[in-house]
Amino acid sequence: MMNLVMPCGFLIINKVAGCSSHQCVDRIRQVYKLKRVGHGGTLDPDATGVLTVGIGPATRLLPYLPQKKSYAGEIQLGQVTTTDDLRGEIISNATVPQLNVYEIQKVLSKFIGVIQQQPPQISAVHVNGERSYIRARRGENVITPTKVIRIYGLDLKHWEQHTGRLRLNISCSSGTYIRSLARDIGKVLGCGGCLSWLQRTEAQGFHLDHAVFLDTLTKGILPKLVTPTQALQHLSSYDLTEDEYRAWKSGRTFPFLVQHAKINHVYRRSQDNDMKFYLDLMIIAPNDEMAGIAFMKDDIVHPKIVLSPGK
Repeated sequence: MMNLVMPCGFLIINKVAGCSSHQCVDRIRQVYKLKRVGHGGTLDPDATGVLTVGIGPATRLLPYLPQKKSYAGEIQLGQVTTTDDLRGEIISNATVPQLNVYEIQKVLSKFIGVIQQQPPQISAVHVNGERSYIRARRGENVITPTKVIRIYGLDLKHWEQHTGRLRLNISCSSGTYIRSLARDIGKVLGCGGCLSWLQRTEAQGFHLDHAVFLDTLTKGILPKLVTPTQALQHLSSYDLTEDEYRAWKSGRTFPFLVQHAKINHVYRRSQDNDMKFYLDLMIIAPNDEMAGIAFMKDDIVHPKIVLSPGK
C-alpha cells in the first residue's frame, strides 16, 4: 500500500487586488487537495503583496514565524470614510492644508514606537462576542477596543500637495491596521485621511521576492515549499537523540542537555541567575527534520507542538 506523505511547509503568495485572503486559502486547498491550509495574517481584498500560507502540519507553526511586517502604502489626506480606505462611504471631505516634508515627518515621528491603536469598524475584531464588521454592516455605531501595537519605522517616500497623497514605507508589529494608521495620521495633520493603496512587502520573514502569484498554482506549477526548519531559523534549536525522540513522540518531558542546543537571542536568565529559560525551541529529529516546538524550564524540555517528520 502506498504511503502518502502530507505536504508540510510554507507557501508565499503575492496576493493580487480583488481577492480576499480567505479566497486565496480556498484556492490553495483545492490545488493541494488539503483542508489543512491557513494564512499568517489577513490582507484586505484591495491590498496586494505577501501572504504567508501554511500547508499541512505547518499551519500549527504559523504563530512561531517572525511577526514583524513591512508595507508600502499611500494615504489620501482630506477624506474620511466608514472603512478608513477608499472602499467605504465618504463621511467628510476637507481641504488639505499646505504641508512641507518636514511638517509631515514631524507628525510621522509621533507614531514611532509602542502606541495604542483603534481597529477600523470594518474589521474582524470581536465586539461583545460578534465580529465588528457584522455589527457595522447592520448600521450599528461600533466602537472597537484599542490594542497595543508597535511601529518600527515610518519613512516618507513621496508627498504630492495638489492631490493630497503621501506614500510611506511602514515597518510594524503583527496585528497593526494600516487603515487605522492612515486615519490617525490624517487626523493629526488636521484634515483627516484614509488608505488609498497598500502593498505588503515583507511578512513572517518572507519578502515579496520570495512570493509567487496564485495563478501559477492553478496552471499546475507547484513551487517547492519553504520547510519549517528554513522558516524558523530565528529560533533556538535542539537536536534530539534517538532516546529523546522516543520520549518526544509520546509527548513526554526529558532533561535538557546544553550540548544538543543551538541558542539564539531567545535565551534568557533570571535575576537570581539560577533558573534558565530557553523559550520556543525548534526541535530537530535524528533524521534532521523538524519534530515540533518546545520550551525549556528548569533544565527540562517541555513539548508544545509534536510533529511526525517524514510521516
